[in-house]
Amino acid sequence: MFLIYGAAMVRAGGPQTHGPDRSAASGRSLAPLLAVCAGYFMVILDVTVINVAVPVMGRELSASLTGIQWITNSYTLIFAGLLLTGGALGDRLGNRRIFCTGVVVFTAASAGCGLAQSTGTLIAARLLEGAGAALIVPASLALLQQAYPSPAERSRAFGLWGSMAGIAASAGPLLGGLLVTTVGWRWVFFINLPVGCVCLLLTLRRVPPSARRTDRPVDWPAQCAIVAMVALLTAVLNEAGRRGWTDPLILTGAGLCLLAAAAFVLREHLARSPVLPLRLLRSRAMSGGAIIGLLFNFAFYGMIFTASLYFQHQRGLTALRTGFALFPAVAMTMFASVLSGRLARRSGHRPLVVTGLLLGGAGLAGWAAAGPNPSYALLVAPMMAAGFGTSFALTGSTTTVMAAAPDKYSGTASALFNTTRQVGSATGVALGGSLLAATGNFTTGLRASMAIGSAAYLTAAALALFCIPRKAPGHATD
Repeated sequence: MFLIYGAAMVRAGGPQTHGPDRSAASGRSLAPLLAVCAGYFMVILDVTVINVAVPVMGRELSASLTGIQWITNSYTLIFAGLLLTGGALGDRLGNRRIFCTGVVVFTAASAGCGLAQSTGTLIAARLLEGAGAALIVPASLALLQQAYPSPAERSRAFGLWGSMAGIAASAGPLLGGLLVTTVGWRWVFFINLPVGCVCLLLTLRRVPPSARRTDRPVDWPAQCAIVAMVALLTAVLNEAGRRGWTDPLILTGAGLCLLAAAAFVLREHLARSPVLPLRLLRSRAMSGGAIIGLLFNFAFYGMIFTASLYFQHQRGLTALRTGFALFPAVAMTMFASVLSGRLARRSGHRPLVVTGLLLGGAGLAGWAAAGPNPSYALLVAPMMAAGFGTSFALTGSTTTVMAAAPDKYSGTASALFNTTRQVGSATGVALGGSLLAATGNFTTGLRASMAIGSAAYLTAAALALFCIPRKAPGHATD
């Protein structure tokens, strides 16, 4: 489905050429786009498809609520923790090579997830999946940047890349519900196998090799620090609901998380070849865009996770009916991505990003204010607003961060943006689950989670006013 959609998008609004080589150029430009989008689709589908399936997994594998959180978050934890390494390896060894390696690891790990017989085995396989995703995502944006050098081509390519998240988000809950109801939850992972094989073959045959920068070693001490920081942050938020926020282990974990963050900053300041040169963060567009990505992922994926548990545990819906219940929220993401890519050429990115974030904030505020037992009809508009707003803001944020980066740091910039987004996803899920566990009342915890998510959207909107340029900045060269 997404390959057909991508081809249609390129033919309708993709790069234009003139003269006798027009068809050949179009064919060359289409292949990298479809290969990259196939890999990204697979990665994002694995985030959304599991939300309706994880309660069923938990029951079959006798997992606790904390175990369910870890099944969901083990993937995003390692994904977020290794993204900067993935970006650095792509810049050093070639982005096509790292992209293909990630596809192989991700596909093999998906098979392991589907074959898992215990919660621990499933979590371990999900960790390996996250490692594969961490190689795929930064290399995907860098390959697009390599394939589409002009700003107009690149904006359209990034718009389609962003719309893959919308398509995957739209398909995820429904596909997960359908698979769980018909053939079982294991096929939620087995579905990745054919997609991974097609993506690998297309990349090897049609995407040219990338430049290698062997003079850039990977900064392993900094990488260990950031993995420790993300792991400790996720563990603290996951366990706080069960142990309490003042538990000594929780306080110790929070302190160690801050220490790991300080160690990362110190190491990057002293390193000859840092994984994330701190001077890049002086760019308001790059650092602000990364924080905006963290905030809207925190709000949106926290909503999807808690809403999925709410519909199945509180309302007694099946996995398939839960997928239909969530569909209005995630379906809007595909439409918003396409629309924002088209409108950005006229209005610039700032008004679109701000509008999207305000819509998301209004949506989650509407859910929080809807009362303890609202009818489903009252929840449709808030969910649609959150889904539309998140995706509406994604294209502009992505383009802003990537355009602010020098070409030789394209993989690093992609990794930074996606690291912050995945940290946002992991913390949104972890905090949402902890609030559900800590309040003692499922509905109260859900409404508190929605209110916090709304505040995150509004904070991101205020930040976008200062950090997102009205027009896309010229791409840096050094």
